[in-house]
Amino acid sequence: MNFPSIFNDVVGPVMRGPSSSHCAASLRIGRICHDLMEGSISTIEIDFDPKGSLATTHKEQGSDMGLFGGFLGWEAHDERLVHSEQHMGAAGIQVKINIRDIQAEHPNTYKITLTNPWETHQVIAISTGGGMIEVIEIDGARVSFAGDCFLTLVYTTDHENIQRYLEQRKDIDSMAFHSADQVFLELKSQQFLEDIQDLREMETVSRVKQIRPVLPVLTKKDQTVPFITCEEMMRYNQDKNLSLWELAVRYESIRGNISEEEVLAKMDNIRKILKDAVSTGIKGTSYEDRILGPQSVKFKSQMESKKLVDGEVLNKIIMYVSAIMEVKSSMGVIVAAPTAGSCGAMPGAVLAVSDTMGLSEEETVKALMIAGLIGVFIAAHSTFAAEVGGCQAECGSGSSMAAAGIVYLAGGNLDQSISAASMALQSSLGMICDPIGNRVEAPCLNKNVMAASNALSCANMALADYDHLIPLDEVIETMYEVGKSIPNTLRCTNLGGLSITKTAKEIEKRLGKGQFYKSC
Repeated sequence: MNFPSIFNDVVGPVMRGPSSSHCAASLRIGRICHDLMEGSISTIEIDFDPKGSLATTHKEQGSDMGLFGGFLGWEAHDERLVHSEQHMGAAGIQVKINIRDIQAEHPNTYKITLTNPWETHQVIAISTGGGMIEVIEIDGARVSFAGDCFLTLVYTTDHENIQRYLEQRKDIDSMAFHSADQVFLELKSQQFLEDIQDLREMETVSRVKQIRPVLPVLTKKDQTVPFITCEEMMRYNQDKNLSLWELAVRYESIRGNISEEEVLAKMDNIRKILKDAVSTGIKGTSYEDRILGPQSVKFKSQMESKKLVDGEVLNKIIMYVSAIMEVKSSMGVIVAAPTAGSCGAMPGAVLAVSDTMGLSEEETVKALMIAGLIGVFIAAHSTFAAEVGGCQAECGSGSSMAAAGIVYLAGGNLDQSISAASMALQSSLGMICDPIGNRVEAPCLNKNVMAASNALSCANMALADYDHLIPLDEVIETMYEVGKSIPNTLRCTNLGGLSITKTAKEIEKRLGKGQFYKSC
């Protein structure tokens, strides 16, 4: 059973780049490849399947940039990312990218072959949405590694004796033997083994590879959580009467084996990054390779000059959402919440409501925790990947998360927050993903604003005790089924919808020639 973490799967990663499922995920995959090769890489061959989403989007949406940064061992928020291709050249690493049939079952599949003068390794991995990944094959052997633990690979010709040597170890969470092109034992743990040198020196061991986790919260052996659906949460809370934010903190504390104080401190750090993004965006951003200029700057001016229809909190929401999205599109630091493509909706709505109401930083953190818990239910039973479920999985999820948080900020109760989350997600079903010019900018900005506006409306409806009718768990399940029925051309492939209009194709051509920058 998948037990998502708020900070791994929902409100994170902290990153740069246009797309979390492309840039942040690919960087994490690249980081794993970097460790597998112990930082020594001469050549890399990358295969993308023509039927997947990456064949048409890998360059413009940041997969290449993220991979290159990962191969170099960088973090997802490294300021050098925009120039990662040049840094690869400076490092003497040669890269070849192929579009060919690799029989990929997942639309976001990376097949990577890495070489240096003394060894060759192959990694197949998938991006599962919101920056999350799964390595599904190493050197021809099926594995399952999400980057949420310390991974040690022991290549040996005598696995039985090595296995007996290790099987009594309490510091190993799990151990598996894989026989394919190269024979290795796979060890997962909460930290690297202390006596690793003893393993390296064994006669039957040819090499030992240590791969660091790429996620902030580790998964421990025999992982447990107090609940994993909204219905289970309600039953859990019957004799406890905890508020929704307290349930969120408890979930993440148990899930991550960290204190509740540490959970709140982590979310407060996220809050600060989000506030900085709003502030940076409103001041104006600049970046050549994008379609839209700094829209939020003029919006702020018009709003303060009373030239807009009076919308009070709604106008502030629009401004905040726009500002965050513009920071993302200018390669600034943002938080994928739940994804980079939808990074403005939930944070923009929650922060704007909190600021309008003059609420404390602590209250904002609690609302963000609530949003994160709603996201956990979605991550566990549906998807955040537009390539799998359309934009309903990104902006729809963000809207649902934001609605629950806004209800809390307005003084609503747990039931009302859940009701708002359900209504907001119901309103988002069927939303397609069709970025213009193969960039995660438009209509992404409009959809983020719509998602945040929908969150505010559904929060107010819930506060007025509108009946949401369909339980949140059932709406989440429905979203997943609806997503599977959306045609591949309308799931972030640049093959349908607004992506293939005459004007969009003209914009794409001009972007390719470096001739397009529009400031409004």
